[in-house]
Amino acid sequence: MTVDNGPDLNALKDTIRKTAHANRKSQPDKDAVSEAITKAVMQLPEYQAADCVMWYVDVRDEVRTRHALPAAIAEGKRIVVPFCVAGELELFHLESMDELEVGMYKILEPREDLREVASKRVPVEQLDLILVPGVGFDAQGGRTGHGKGYYDKLLENARPDTPLVALAFDCQMFPAIPMQSHDIYMDKVVTESTVHNGRGRS
Repeated sequence: MTVDNGPDLNALKDTIRKTAHANRKSQPDKDAVSEAITKAVMQLPEYQAADCVMWYVDVRDEVRTRHALPAAIAEGKRIVVPFCVAGELELFHLESMDELEVGMYKILEPREDLREVASKRVPVEQLDLILVPGVGFDAQGGRTGHGKGYYDKLLENARPDTPLVALAFDCQMFPAIPMQSHDIYMDKVVTESTVHNGRGRS
C-alpha cells in the first residue's frame, strides 16, 4: 500500500507500531518460535547461495537470532553484524561470539577494541544477503521499523541483487503496511508459519 505523506500516515504508522510492539511483547515461547524462524531462514535457497550474510543481533522482543549465530559462523560463511555509530549502521565481520559485548542500552554489539580493525570492517556492497528486523510487516514485503531510518539508509546502499529477508513473528504481520515511494520492500518475510514472497526492490 503506497501512500503520500501526511498526518494521517504518521498516525496510521504509530498505531501499527504500538499494536505490533504489544503483540511482539506478548508472543509466547519466543526462544522456540525464533529457533523455528531462523532454521527456516537458513534453509532458504538465497541463504544457501550467499557467501557473505548480514545477520542482526536481536534486542528486546525482536525475533531472536543470537542462538543461531554460532552455527552460522561454523558453516563457513562470512557473517556480518551491524552496529550503530552516530545514527548510521556500520558493518562488522563476526568470527566468534566472544567478539560481542553488552554496550549502551544493554544491546549486544561488537567490542569497542575491534571496531576499527580494518579486516573487521565490511562495505555494504559485499553483502550477498541481508537479514532485516522490523516492527510490522505485510505479505507484500512492506515493512515499518522504529521510525529512526537506520536500516533504510543501509538498504539504499546495498547491491540491487542482494536479497532482503525479514524475520518476524506471525503476530507482527498486518494486512497492509503504509509505504511511501522511498520505502523499501522486502524480498521475503519469514515467520514461524510461512515464507511470504515480497515485492522486493524490483
